[in-house]
Amino acid sequence: MRPLKILPSILASDFAKLGEEVRAVSEAGGDLIHIDVMDGHFVPSITLGPTIVKAIRPVTQKPFDVHLMIAPADPYLEAFAAAGADRMTVHAEAGPHLHRSLQAIRALGKKVGVALNPATPEGHIAYVLDAIDLVLVMTVNPGFGGQTLVRATLEKIRRVREMIAGRDIDIEIDGGVEPHTAGEVAAAGGNFLVAGTAIFKGAASYAENIAAIRQAAAAGRGEIV
Repeated sequence: MRPLKILPSILASDFAKLGEEVRAVSEAGGDLIHIDVMDGHFVPSITLGPTIVKAIRPVTQKPFDVHLMIAPADPYLEAFAAAGADRMTVHAEAGPHLHRSLQAIRALGKKVGVALNPATPEGHIAYVLDAIDLVLVMTVNPGFGGQTLVRATLEKIRRVREMIAGRDIDIEIDGGVEPHTAGEVAAAGGNFLVAGTAIFKGAASYAENIAAIRQAAAAGRGEIV
């Protein structure tokens, strides 16, 4: 079974004190820091670029999981790599030459991910499985935080798990992950769980919110934390 990781998404953090927020969730038990990059073109929102990634890189030793919701992505890969990204994920829908984009990330010495929007079938990535370290299954439509999980994507997660069986590939889940959904997505096959609102906007401390998601996900996998 793949290791379970919880990834706080800084999209939901207080950008006025971004460095402090990154440090806080790192110390609270976040395993990787998930960074959503949006361009106002591929998705409706605009967030941040390589300069911000570089600015927060010294704040934590935790790996930076950079989710590129931009089109085209290729012209910006080198900049994000130089800024401190440890892994970069591009969308299967964001360009005509997916395999080339994945090769470019690998050539920069970074971990490689490919993301699928809710309406994109998993078969779209069948011929690039040997080029990736991670499949990111979007369980909401990308562009905004705080959305409710699209339940039809649970079956897609299961199909992705079957498709990658035996390969050294993680399944990342992004969208609507909170304690009452974490068990379901983990049981379906997700092991990298991205959570923004559920961590940063919850009434409890960041550590308690992360622990609650981790516990629910572990229970979904039949584990005890």
